[in-house]
Amino acid sequence: MSNIDQTAAIPNASSISRLFLPEHLPATLMLAGGVTLYAVESYIMATIAPSIVRDIGGLALFSWVTSLFVAAAVLGSIFVAMRPRGIGLRSVYVIAALVFGVGSLIAAAAPSMPVVLIGRAVQGLGTGALAALGYAFIRFVYPEPLWPKASTLYAAIWGVATVIGPTLGGFFSSGHAWRYAFIVLVPLGLLMAFLAPRLLPEVEDDREQEKTPIAQIGLLLAAVLMVSAAGAIETTGAKAALIAASVIAVATMLLIERKSPNRLLPSGAVSLSKPISRVYLAMFAMTVVLVSDVFIPYFLQTLHGVAPLASGYLVALVALGWTFAAFLSGSLTGRRAYAAIVIGALIEAAATASLAIFLASDNSEAHMLVILPAAIGMFMMGFGIGLGWAHLVAMVLKLVADNEKDKASAAIPTMSSLGGAFGAAFAGVIANGAGLVDPGGIAGALSAAHWLYLLMALPGIVAVAAAMTLRGSRN
Repeated sequence: MSNIDQTAAIPNASSISRLFLPEHLPATLMLAGGVTLYAVESYIMATIAPSIVRDIGGLALFSWVTSLFVAAAVLGSIFVAMRPRGIGLRSVYVIAALVFGVGSLIAAAAPSMPVVLIGRAVQGLGTGALAALGYAFIRFVYPEPLWPKASTLYAAIWGVATVIGPTLGGFFSSGHAWRYAFIVLVPLGLLMAFLAPRLLPEVEDDREQEKTPIAQIGLLLAAVLMVSAAGAIETTGAKAALIAASVIAVATMLLIERKSPNRLLPSGAVSLSKPISRVYLAMFAMTVVLVSDVFIPYFLQTLHGVAPLASGYLVALVALGWTFAAFLSGSLTGRRAYAAIVIGALIEAAATASLAIFLASDNSEAHMLVILPAAIGMFMMGFGIGLGWAHLVAMVLKLVADNEKDKASAAIPTMSSLGGAFGAAFAGVIANGAGLVDPGGIAGALSAAHWLYLLMALPGIVAVAAAMTLRGSRN
C-alpha cells in the first residue's frame, strides 16, 4: 500500500472512528460495555416491572424499584472518586462489574418485592460506578481531541438501548420469565470483569489524600431518595413537601461543601463565579427538562389514540435525536463547540415548549398530521441536549486540576441522576396539579400536557443562561 493510501486509511484526529483504532479499541469496548450495562438494564427494568408485580406482588413498593436503583447509582459514581487509597480505577471496574452481576442474581432469585429492591440497589451500585468509570478513564486512554467523541459514543449507546432494552424486556414479560431478564446480562458483566485487567490500562492515582465527605454524601442520597419518593406519591401536597425537603437537603449539602476541607465535588463546583459550576448547572437543568418525556407515552395513548407499543417507540425519538446530534456536533471545537452548547440548550427548551401545543391536542383518531409535529418536537428535545452534551463533558475535564479529575468525572453521572430525579418529581407535581388525575380523562390530559411542557421548558432557560456564560472557558 502506498503512503498516500495508508494516510487515507487513518481517520482524522477528531473522527469518532479513531476510538476503534487498534490502540484504542480495547478500552473503547470496555468503557462502552459499562455504559451499555447501565443503559440496557434501565430500559429492560421499565418493561418488566409490571410483570414482577403481577407475579410476586409488591405494588406498594413499585416506585422504589427505580428510586433505590438511582440512589445506589449515585453512590456508585461517588465511590469512583472517593474509593480508598490504593484501589485503582481498573480494580474499581472489576469490582463494579461483579457487583452488578451479584445484584442481578439477587433480583432474579427474589421471592418477594423487598428482595427485588435489594437486588436493584446492588445493581445500581455497580452500574453507577461503571457509568462514572467511562468518564474517569477518558483522559487516560484517549488524546484530548477524542474526549467529546467518547461522550458521543456513550450517547449513541443510550439511543440504541431505548430500542434494545424494551425489546429484550418484552421477551421476558410473561409469567416467571422476568427473572431471566435479570440473568441475561450477567455473563456480559462477568466477561467484562475478567477482561478489565487485561484491556484497561493501570493508571496513576493522582488524587489528593482527603477524608470521605460523609455529610455531603448522606445529604445528597437523602435528597435523591426523597425526590424519587415524591415522584411516586399521588397527593400533590405530599409531593411538594418531599421536593421542598430534598431541595433543602441539596442546599445544605452545597453549604457544607463550600466550607468543608473535605469536598465531594471539585473546587469551584458550588460557586457560580467559577465556570465549572455553571457547566454542572447546565447539565443538571438540561436533564431536568429531558425527563418530562416520561409522560409522553401516556399523552400519545390518551390524546392521540396511539397503541402502547407504538407510543413506546415514538418516545424513543428523544434518544434518537440525542444520538444524531451528538454525532453531528462531535467534531466541533473552540467557538463552534461553545455555540453548540448554547444553541442546543435553546433548541431543547423550544422543542419542549412546542409540545405544550402539539402534544396537548385532542386527536383520538390518530391523524398523522397532528402527531407529526409532536414527533418532531420529541426528536428536537433530544437533539438539543445531544448537540452540546459531549462538549460539556469535555469542558468538565479541562476545567479542573489533575488531582480532582476523578471527582469531576464522577460528578457527571451524579448531576445527570440528580437532574433526572428532580425532573421526574417536578413533572409529576405539574401534571397532577394541572388535572391529570382530577378531573382526569381527555380534559385532564389536555390541561396536564399543556402546563407540563410549558413549565418544564423553564429549566431549559436556566441551561441557556448558564451556557451563555461559558464562552472563553477552556474548551
